[in-house]
Amino acid sequence: MESQFAPKRSRADVIEVSSETNGRAASASLKNLEPLEEEQWANYPIGVVKILREAGFEIDGLRLRVSSDLAPGSGLSSSAAFEVATAIAALELFDFKIEPMALAQLCQKAENEFVGVRCGLLDQASSVFGEEDEVVLLDFRAISARTVPMGSDVALLLVDPGVPHQLTGGEYNERRSQCQTAAAALGVNALRDVASESMLAAPLDPLIRARALHITGENERVVAGVAALENGEMQKFGELMFQSHESSRLNFENSTPYLDALVEIARATDGVLGARLTGGGFGGATIWLVEQDKAQHTLTMVSEAYRQRTEATCTVLITKASEGARLIRKKSGFDHDN
Repeated sequence: MESQFAPKRSRADVIEVSSETNGRAASASLKNLEPLEEEQWANYPIGVVKILREAGFEIDGLRLRVSSDLAPGSGLSSSAAFEVATAIAALELFDFKIEPMALAQLCQKAENEFVGVRCGLLDQASSVFGEEDEVVLLDFRAISARTVPMGSDVALLLVDPGVPHQLTGGEYNERRSQCQTAAAALGVNALRDVASESMLAAPLDPLIRARALHITGENERVVAGVAALENGEMQKFGELMFQSHESSRLNFENSTPYLDALVEIARATDGVLGARLTGGGFGGATIWLVEQDKAQHTLTMVSEAYRQRTEATCTVLITKASEGARLIRKKSGFDHDN
């Protein structure tokens, strides 16, 4: 799955964005870069250009033509892919260089300040640091990234229940505020400094404790997951995925009945090692870790099992961990691929 950009300089003092995916176009004057009310999908690239300019990169007029098979609203970080692709294309077009993590941080800033979603750095950094057949480990305290090999005997299934999400409605921002409340009550800068065992005994409001338990548990599952990958223990890694989804369902409450149904089907299916929601939740998709030799069979049976349970239609694709944002040069210029 990928997004491709075809950028060109423009003599006009304008950023123009057109999408082959949704058949729409938008533009904004570089003299007054403000969020668009009607064509809100274009706020991601426009916001990135504004933040780059504020950071001292003199990005002038340009045209961006984008096409993508990365479904918006599916929890696949399509907004981050859009942002990172825009940044790399614009910087290349105007001959600027930037460190990879700094690029990811500027894209995060664009989503925080221009789009209005208080997201962390996860999605943008993943789009920058992705490698073929590798899992990205991000440390947001050290602001660092490294990759860990994924086993060659497994495949990934992307299973989309067909119910899109949209995080600008406030759910993500609310969860973040609740976690900050928990950290403040415990006297720590971040929930990373608290173990789940301690959280269970802390005198917190039950809802705030539940939100915080998801974060502390996820941190612990990440550490355990890296160890499992490095030891080739894919069964253990898959079980951690199931545990993660259960915490999303019970503690963070960012799952949905459709996502839960897919994960329940996954757990009952031979050859599926693990599954969980992907992205910020509140809709979106699930990712399944499947034994390689059973991937095709699993793909063919999921849709019917899901239809029988929900009377809805899902989309199932075999996918893989792949390289992050990069340039693809062509004779007529270059495309950006994410």
